[in-house]
Amino acid sequence: MGLAMMIMTMPTKQQLLLLLLLLEGDRAKVMCNTGALREIPLKAIPVTVEQLSLTKNYFPIVKSDAFGGLRALRKLSLDGNNITTIKPFAFRGLPRLRDLSIQHTPLATVASFAFAGLQNVSQIQLSHNKILRIEGYAFAGAVNIRQIHLADNPTVTIETNAFSSLSNVDRLILPSGIRSIEPDAFYGLETVGYLKLSFMDLASLVPHTFRGLTHVKLLSLQESDLGIIRPGAFEGLVHVELLNILNNKIDAIQELNITAANRIRVLRIQGNHLLETPDSGAIVLEGIETLHVNSNYFPCGCHIHTLLDSPLANGTYPAHAGAAPGDFLSKNYCISPLEVNGLPMSAIDLYSIGRCLEQVTRENLEASNAATSPTVWRGKSWQWWQRWSSTNYTRAHEKTLIAAVSSAVRFLAASPLTSVLAVVCFQSFRIKIS
Repeated sequence: MGLAMMIMTMPTKQQLLLLLLLLEGDRAKVMCNTGALREIPLKAIPVTVEQLSLTKNYFPIVKSDAFGGLRALRKLSLDGNNITTIKPFAFRGLPRLRDLSIQHTPLATVASFAFAGLQNVSQIQLSHNKILRIEGYAFAGAVNIRQIHLADNPTVTIETNAFSSLSNVDRLILPSGIRSIEPDAFYGLETVGYLKLSFMDLASLVPHTFRGLTHVKLLSLQESDLGIIRPGAFEGLVHVELLNILNNKIDAIQELNITAANRIRVLRIQGNHLLETPDSGAIVLEGIETLHVNSNYFPCGCHIHTLLDSPLANGTYPAHAGAAPGDFLSKNYCISPLEVNGLPMSAIDLYSIGRCLEQVTRENLEASNAATSPTVWRGKSWQWWQRWSSTNYTRAHEKTLIAAVSSAVRFLAASPLTSVLAVVCFQSFRIKIS
């Protein structure tokens, strides 16, 4: 069917748009925006087209090989459409395509192989969609993509191998609100210039979260709830110029093991709130040229000595801004116990805080029937614990005496000598109390 015949079978608005195009004699640029298209009119598009804009139409599916034959195409915009599905290899056969934009659509899933076969695309714009999941191998074979923008999507899950084959990415902009990063999600990413993960809500950083991510100039984990940092989370992360862990809430660090094999040049741990003190040996920081640990909030309870013996504060902390080496205490703060919250760690009398006797503390707390959680009491100093234990022992002794007297009074109530014995009991009770 000829081009003129294709125009005549289209709605009036589309006819006018394409006729105007032909009258101008410009087959290098086609714009059919707000044209009420319900499918991509591939046969009506000149094969010589270099820029194609099909924005604000109604087609819901981008089929496999949807633009096959448009070998001169360099720029493609599909913004504002009703796209819900992108089939595998939808953009195959476009060897000169450099710029692809699919924004402001209801697209919920970047499916496996959706962008596979893009040989020379340098930029993909996927912002402002409804993307919840990025499936494995979504960009398989697209080795030359330099920038991927995924901001302003409600993405929940990044699946294993989601970015496989992206070997030369300069900027990978991911959305806020990510709740799950599966193991090996970044496997195959090489020579990444900038990878920022912010405003996440994770249950944990699982083992091998960053395995296969290599030659990174900047990896930043910031403004997020990282949950629990589990063993092996950073295993397989190699050649990083700067690793930032900034302004996060961290429930616990089961293991933070960074060795010379990771080849991380600079590590910045700054502005984080750590709720539990890591166990002895949980943190290993080796082979790092520069370590910055400042403006963090750590527990200052009776486990503080474990923290001070860790690599975070054992002399690898560098001098900066005129501060002396080892200035960890003055540059970091207490998050607990409550009475020292917000104070610099240097304001705490560290030598007055003894080692925890966890078993003894737990047994006394269980005996007291206190409503307060043991995890709260564990942060108290040894002197406070002694005062608390002594006070509760005295109160328990008083309660025992009161109960004994009350029982005696009830037992002797039927006896003729009740009044005499009652007087004697109460006098004895007053003497013991005093």
